[in-house]
Order: sequence, then C-alpha cells, then structure tokens
Amino acid sequence: MSRSALVENITAMLEDAGFVVSDRCAVRPKSFDIAARRGKDLVLLKILGNVDALDNATGAEMRRLGTYLDATPLVIGIRTRDQDLKPGVVYFRHGVPVFSPDTAVDLFVEGIPPLIYAAPGGLYVNIDGDLLEDERQDRGWSLGRLASELGVSRRTVSKYEGGMNASIEVAIQLEDVFDEPFSNPVEVMDGAEAVRDAEPTPDDPDPESNDKHVIHVLTQAGFTVHPTVRAPFKTVSEDDESRQESMPLLTGHSSFTESARKRARIMSSISEVTRTRAVYFTKNHAKHESIQRTALVSCEELNEIKDPTEIRELIRSRSASPTDA
Repeated sequence: MSRSALVENITAMLEDAGFVVSDRCAVRPKSFDIAARRGKDLVLLKILGNVDALDNATGAEMRRLGTYLDATPLVIGIRTRDQDLKPGVVYFRHGVPVFSPDTAVDLFVEGIPPLIYAAPGGLYVNIDGDLLEDERQDRGWSLGRLASELGVSRRTVSKYEGGMNASIEVAIQLEDVFDEPFSNPVEVMDGAEAVRDAEPTPDDPDPESNDKHVIHVLTQAGFTVHPTVRAPFKTVSEDDESRQESMPLLTGHSSFTESARKRARIMSSISEVTRTRAVYFTKNHAKHESIQRTALVSCEELNEIKDPTEIRELIRSRSASPTDA
C-alpha cells in the first residue's frame, strides 16, 4: 500500500470514528500529516509505512507541538525494519507513541485501548498493583506464596503490588493463577506518559534569520512565540496580553507566492481542527485580507502599526476563530 493510500485510509477511519480531520499537510518538511479532533481529544498524526523513518528531530517537533496545542502526538505505521507492528501493542519512537492501523481501529472505533507496550527487553503491561494485593490477601497468600507460584522473588511481587510494570509472560501467569486480568490500559491519549521514558519536552529551536523580525514584532505585541522547524506554519504563539480566552496563533511568513497560498490553506484547515487562529505575514502586498480562515497581513502593514493592541486586533479581525460561522 502506498503512503498516500494509507493516509487516506486512516483519515476515513478517523472520520467514521467521529473525528474532524484536517487537510493533509502536503508540504515539506512536515512533522505530522493530519490533525484530528473528537471532543476534547486532539491528535497530531504522522502516518508511515516504516516507523523507523521517524527521526529524532521530527519526534522532538511533534512533542513540542503537542505541548503548544494541547494535543497528543501519535504515529500510525505498518512495520519496522524487522517485522510488522503487532496489533494491540504500543511502541515508542523518540518519545512518541506508535501503533498499527489495527490498533488504531480498536482504540478509536471500538473504544478498546491497547494493554501492551514494547520496551527494551520485550513486551510489558501495566499491572494494577492494588487489585493484585487485594486478590492475594483475599486468598490468604503471603508474598512468598505468590512469588513461588510465579517463579520470582518476594521483592519482585512487592514491586508489582507497588505499581511496577510486568512482562507479558508474568501478566499471563497472574491471569492463570487468579483467573482474572490485572492489566491496565496504556493511556495512549495522554501520550502514554506512564510507560514511555521520562523525557522533557525539547527546547524551542532557533528561528530562521528571515523570521526574526516578525517574531520580534509579535513578542513586542505581547505574544510568547514558539518557532517551529518541521510544521506547515513557522510559529505557534500565545497571546499573553489578551483578556479574552487565550487562543494559540499559527503563523507563516514568506513572499506571497502560490506556495504561500497552499500553506495558508493548510494552516486554515489545521487551525479549524486545533481551535486556533492562523495568520500569514507576507513580504509583498496581498490583494485579499484572508485565505479561508488564515488572515493575510503584509509586513508593510505590520511595520506601520506602533500600538501592540492594534496588532492583536488586526489579527483577530482578519482571522476566523473556531466558533465563527
């Protein structure tokens, strides 16, 4: 299956599951392919045939964008170099949860979260330690008795009851011994924080030199500006001075070319799904005030405005909010 067909299939699956899905980010470089929202759940999805194609820089960018946009970065893929991704298993690449299309269908369509995650050394599950301790005590078993049944040490059983994760083999043994499962789901929509390595969100990248002026103006106008390097927009900004409900701002910046039009349309679609505003700063005069939901503001206009409040009002008046008709 081609990557384009895979993206189309995943998009259709998400729409069937009740998600609103953005247009595909058909520009380069790109850290994600589509954004999708269902209620409060927002995901940024990278869709790959071989998940080993996800490099560290892209994983870092996805995690940063997840923080800025209150979204969960995810990768859906078919295989690694060595094998197909197993159904019902969550993998990790550069701190981003990864799983197969079958697992995605289970999670998003059927509402069945995965129970297993892959880590160095094999496959593991999250053990419900409190339930395990209750069941052991109800049987009148000591830590030593359960340890003997499992072929592990008393200390290891104590750690399971304290919340330590277990190999899938141990989880199967526990289910056989007590005739019930003790596995908790992997909370994928929370980024699987409980099981992935504790990695801090990477620092913002340095902005490109030709974007520094726009970033300076936005900063002076009261925005906190986060540069990006692999997104269809140049920055994600937060309006720190707004007394209204804060809404992130996606910005682009270049000469007003056909490529800029394409990016502005993609930004419009993404902003609608992510519930943000979008503005494209042009180096030359644009005939229109917006492209779909993306505001167009020339750098000449920007330079003529001295009052930071006027800059924010100009952006707000030309860009559509997610609640606008």
